[in-house]
Amino acid sequence: MLEEKINKDLTEALKAKDELKVSCLRMLKTQIKNKSVEKMRPLTEEEVISVINSMVKKAKEASEEFRKGGRADLAEKEGKEIQILESYLPEKASQEEIEKVVKEAIERLGAKGPKDVGRVMKEAMMRLSGRADGKSVSEVVKQSLTP
Repeated sequence: MLEEKINKDLTEALKAKDELKVSCLRMLKTQIKNKSVEKMRPLTEEEVISVINSMVKKAKEASEEFRKGGRADLAEKEGKEIQILESYLPEKASQEEIEKVVKEAIERLGAKGPKDVGRVMKEAMMRLSGRADGKSVSEVVKQSLTP
């Protein structure tokens, strides 16, 4: 299970004295624990992946802000954290795979136009769970449903 792998890697990082990885994994464990407490139950694999995706997204935004602010050192640190976090995510879906899933969702739902974007997005994101970001799926859905 993903949480077990994170715990094991944290232990190894502590032994190796890898401060960045220790810091990153502790932050991740805290976020997972907070979400678990919020839901009042242990998280499923999909929910853990969702927490990781959320952290990656925030780190990317922070990295971009650091770059704009001329703090390349902090942007680089965020970049390394992103790499650590992404190592726990499932392999990303290719553009072709996203297009295939969206096409199947459109056919299954009988979607005709822009008013069906929400339904198609929900179906496609469920099938791609954690392997594609909402932005890229949304672009494909909108292109597919625009006449």
